Amino acid sequence: MHWIDPACLPETRGRVTQFLLNPHGDIDGLILNGDLQVHVPPHLGRELVRHVEVGDRIRVRGVKSRGAAMIVAVQLTGRHGVDIVDDGPVPGAPKPPHGGRKLMEMSGEVAFALHGPKGELNGALLTNGVVLRMPPHAAAELSDYLRAGIHVMAWGQGVVTRYGAVLEVSEIAELVDADDE
Repeated sequence: MHWIDPACLPETRGRVTQFLLNPHGDIDGLILNGDLQVHVPPHLGRELVRHVEVGDRIRVRGVKSRGAAMIVAVQLTGRHGVDIVDDGPVPGAPKPPHGGRKLMEMSGEVAFALHGPKGELNGALLTNGVVLRMPPHAAAELSDYLRAGIHVMAWGQGVVTRYGAVLEVSEIAELVDADDE
């Protein structure tokens, strides 16, 4: 969002509790205070982790999506006051290599649904920190599995990085006996 002046946008402050990953394992967001999703374009991921760590208190200037409780970041201010501004991807910049995805299965309780930058449902964050991702059209069809409190088992292509684990879901099921254990 390189055309938006961040100084005119509302500011949200909070503590980073987790980074979010896209299906390739690139950082594309974070969670503030355990419950607020902040979308960050993947081209800012490397700069973000140079200036922000889990546990840091940061400031975010951005726009709120109409359809979801999330902020699309235009500027983040990390520790030591370093500003990270979305000026758009650098033309011709090489794309970072993607981690080796492999078939995985992951399970857990859904903490809350995740959304894309336009507010479209595109996955869920599990209470164990695993990020489940899927295309918006699939997420819309499977939204009952992406609600807080639902216990799920999911299968697909996944990546584990030092910033967390992400699974691009190809199949998902509700674990109906999960509360009995």
